[in-house]
Amino acid sequence: MARRKSSLIHALADLPWPLCLGMGVAGFLAIRFGVPAWSTSSGNRFGQIFSQSRALEVVSLGWLAICALAALLSFLGARRRRRLLDTRTGLESLASLGWPDFERLVGEAFRREGYAVEESGLGGADGGIDLVLRRDGRRTLVQCKQWRRQKVPVNVAREMYGLLAHHGADAVCIAALGGFTPDAGRFAQGKPIRLIDGAELLGMIQAGRAADATPAAGRIPPATAATAGPEQETTGAPPCPRCGSAMVRRRNRSTGSAFWGCPAWPRCRGTAA
Repeated sequence: MARRKSSLIHALADLPWPLCLGMGVAGFLAIRFGVPAWSTSSGNRFGQIFSQSRALEVVSLGWLAICALAALLSFLGARRRRRLLDTRTGLESLASLGWPDFERLVGEAFRREGYAVEESGLGGADGGIDLVLRRDGRRTLVQCKQWRRQKVPVNVAREMYGLLAHHGADAVCIAALGGFTPDAGRFAQGKPIRLIDGAELLGMIQAGRAADATPAAGRIPPATAATAGPEQETTGAPPCPRCGSAMVRRRNRSTGSAFWGCPAWPRCRGTAA
């Protein structure tokens, strides 16, 4: 992704849009009414002059407008990423993406796994740090490679491993549509390096869609997760995308649709279609 310009609006737009609106309203009230109240109670002469001028109204409305614009950008960006992920049905549809949309797709897949995702804008068509993931106090650097016919070589894995120490991160991840060379796989063994090929990324996307189809954004209600029987059959069960356990067949009692769920629920909430 091309280096993104740093601005207050873009920083706010990285937040969920309801939070942007809340900050706008709170800031407007604090500036418009809090500053005059504080200047009156404290006897601050400069504050009193500022409160009586038009500048206070301009600043408060300006802040509200900035937050409203950031909320709109946040909402549109979230909708675009959601639509991008929901329309990917196979490896061919992944390969049809350009590299900016491929990075957005990877970021949205991680969001649906519960990560806070920052589109760092430090990468580009040639690589770099494209995403920064945060969850449970850990920070992971992600590089996205939308190479359709070329496997990621070991030198790319070495470079990302070097960035791990340089940026003080906890782990690094490389998402590559075309996969990795055997040397890259061997280098990553035993290190905090996660290699995601096209098939695994597609599995993450399918799991994210299945999680969204369950109540409360992937949280399986106890009534759905409990009883044994036909809903718990494990013949041909896929591995859990989060912990690797053999999944069990369950049924969403709200919609009647079947899905695979992790047997370790609620400790692990992995699902698959």
